[in-house]
Amino acid sequence: MDSRTKRPLAPSELDALARRALGAGLSSATELTDGFANAVWRLALLDGREVVLKLSPPPELEQLRYERDLLRTEAMVYDLAGPAGVPMPELLRAGFDDPVLGGDYLILSALDGVPWNRAKPAEADRRALRRELGGHLARLNAITGDVYGYPHAGLTGGTWREAFLTMTGALLADAGRYAIALPRPVPEIAAAIASGAGALDEVVTPRLVHFDVWPGNVFLTRDETPRIQAIIDHERAFWGDPLADFVTPTIFGRLDESDPIVAGYRDAGGVVEFTGPARTRMVLYRLYLALIILVENGPRQYPEREYASLRDRSAAVVLEALDVLSATR
Repeated sequence: MDSRTKRPLAPSELDALARRALGAGLSSATELTDGFANAVWRLALLDGREVVLKLSPPPELEQLRYERDLLRTEAMVYDLAGPAGVPMPELLRAGFDDPVLGGDYLILSALDGVPWNRAKPAEADRRALRRELGGHLARLNAITGDVYGYPHAGLTGGTWREAFLTMTGALLADAGRYAIALPRPVPEIAAAIASGAGALDEVVTPRLVHFDVWPGNVFLTRDETPRIQAIIDHERAFWGDPLADFVTPTIFGRLDESDPIVAGYRDAGGVVEFTGPARTRMVLYRLYLALIILVENGPRQYPEREYASLRDRSAAVVLEALDVLSATR
């Protein structure tokens, strides 16, 4: 984790927070360093419970426009998606603008499963898990809102086209702010997005979209035949087109009707279409995700050895998407 995202908390401060928020003192604390957006600790409490604390970055930390108030977005998702049957940790306590910590925090129940990307399930289990994941995404996407985009970041619109153009426009502005060398000039990318934006008008209801369902954010049980225990890290969720939630589970790949995730989605009542406009929208969402991966390196400064391959693959997605959008004009 980039050290700039951390709020240095002493064990005594973590203990005080645990007592204040949960009524139990601290037995031990382990900082989890896999993420880059928030500081995260796994806390063992004196009453035997284990919880996860997520703490927002310092206010002076540079972030992308859409990353404002991420934990408030995540808290919203817990409030809405848990009752809808989406498996996730329990939100035990949320604090916003906490006067002691100087920021936002969430306290969640700890999981005893393993992230999908570390579990490496057998092929038969992998297909069953993708089908199960499709059902959970359908339940998440069935939740509707009254505005499109990222409300907590102020990037919204009255239509999905308006919101998506605002979202991508903010990201391209961030690219300029951090002097990110994109594969093509920003005006060319913006024009390509605008050229495909008509397909977005098919989306007429704002639906909850996770947009970060990669295997590291899906926990599996440790059973011989694993099941999905929980989907985590809902902080990047937005209101928009459910089709966007098929991008991260198929990152750097392609979605087709033979994928078990599609069958699971349809079994749970979700609608997935493979029309021309739907395919254009999928191209736009892949382009948006690839641009996020490229632009977020500006404030985060990923380690080059770990980031180089991801950067190159994301740049290739951008170029491919621009070619597809150009061919459909």
